[in-house]
Amino acid sequence: MISDNYYYRRESAIFGGVDWWTVLIYVMLVGLGLLSIYAAVYNEEHSSVFDMSQKYGSQLMWIGICMVMNIVILLVDSKYYHYLAYQAYALSILLLLLTFVVGRTVNGAHSWIRIGPFSMQPVEFAKMTTALALGKYMSNYGFNIHRMGSLSRVAMIIALPALIAYAQNDTGSAMVFGSFLFMLYREGFTGWVYLVLGTVVFLFVGSFFVEPEALYMLIFVLAVLMESRSNGFLRQKTIYVSTVFLVMLLIMSAAFVMGYALTITMAFILSLAVTLPLVAIYAVRHQLRNVVVFVLFFIGSLLFVTSVDYVFDNVLKSHQQDRILDLLGLENDVKGAGYNVNQSKIAIGSGGFLGKGFLQGTQTKFDFVPEQSTDFIFCTVGEEWGFVGSVGVLALFMVLIYRLMRMGDRQRDTFGRVYCYGVAGVFFFHVLINIGMTIGIVPVIGIPLPFFSYGGSSLLTFSAMLFIAIRLNCSTQYQSRL
Repeated sequence: MISDNYYYRRESAIFGGVDWWTVLIYVMLVGLGLLSIYAAVYNEEHSSVFDMSQKYGSQLMWIGICMVMNIVILLVDSKYYHYLAYQAYALSILLLLLTFVVGRTVNGAHSWIRIGPFSMQPVEFAKMTTALALGKYMSNYGFNIHRMGSLSRVAMIIALPALIAYAQNDTGSAMVFGSFLFMLYREGFTGWVYLVLGTVVFLFVGSFFVEPEALYMLIFVLAVLMESRSNGFLRQKTIYVSTVFLVMLLIMSAAFVMGYALTITMAFILSLAVTLPLVAIYAVRHQLRNVVVFVLFFIGSLLFVTSVDYVFDNVLKSHQQDRILDLLGLENDVKGAGYNVNQSKIAIGSGGFLGKGFLQGTQTKFDFVPEQSTDFIFCTVGEEWGFVGSVGVLALFMVLIYRLMRMGDRQRDTFGRVYCYGVAGVFFFHVLINIGMTIGIVPVIGIPLPFFSYGGSSLLTFSAMLFIAIRLNCSTQYQSRL
């Protein structure tokens, strides 16, 4: 017979361990999001927030649905999120594939499914199920993040929904799945991969501003320093790096004195011919593996720089090219590709320090900002609440992400830890990119701001992601008290 103490402990596990501060932050963000949508699409003839014919009425309905869903999530035993992780992931993949058959196109992305009067975007659901599937797989006995077989399966779990989203022309959502790299880093994945990714971004941007020859020289320096750091002979290798520039200077000076038109490329090749063998011979004496890594990084970087123009001209679509050029300041098309960002910056800047006041935003009220209730919802925050309000919203998001990280740190099992880290990464990516594109520091890729952007799919998914993490944290708090 089950004792009364069992039911008391069971109830404590569900309700006693709830992180109410995180719940309070969630309620504040959802409430502020509703106010922002109300201000962005305010209609004097339909001023009631309960008017279902308006976006704010519809959003209020979704908030009510989310509140019921959140309670259900807290009541469900946390073990079921582990047991059903693969099934939920498979369902999300099927829904993503279903969009190719019955999907509809919205803003260029063929990623929506119509269900009666409502529309859903399966890729939002896939973000949550991917975090669950990663948690389940990485918690399996024998998983090793440094083993190629384990890592390839993790990559497949992440890449599958991302590739489908990309095929739907939803590039922004596809990029969100890259946020799981943050979780992998927290789980011990090698930091060299992140260094290489950072180098790729740096070289891609740099190729628009400097000549290829200058990048070649910089790549050589980076490769030598990488090999030196891994082999522990940084001071000695630095001498060789200095020798490269000295030889270049001598060769070009000699060419100038002798009257030969020697290009920077030729000088670079001659310098490599003299210095690279010396570096390789010295490194071989200590560790051959590092030489291979050094050479592969060097050759790969050279090939990447030489292929940037081809990729930019032949792979990226015209609107993506325009957005990148506008972001880098190489084009200033305020009436074309740069119109959205330009109007967004005007709206945010016009808010000043304290803002214009609730419902007083002229840029949003007169529809100067496109997509002002969805992708560019932060413009309403900046214009009506000013610098103070914007910082306050950012602070709430940062505290929420920090608390998710703390939940992950407290988890006693791998599943909960991986899931919480994954959710924190997804939230951080959405906040960083969405707000970044409204102020013009990242390209416009069209992803929602959690709890602020209008839409039932994103609100339901972000709410479910957060409250599953809270539920897993409840179990951890309960176990720590036993």
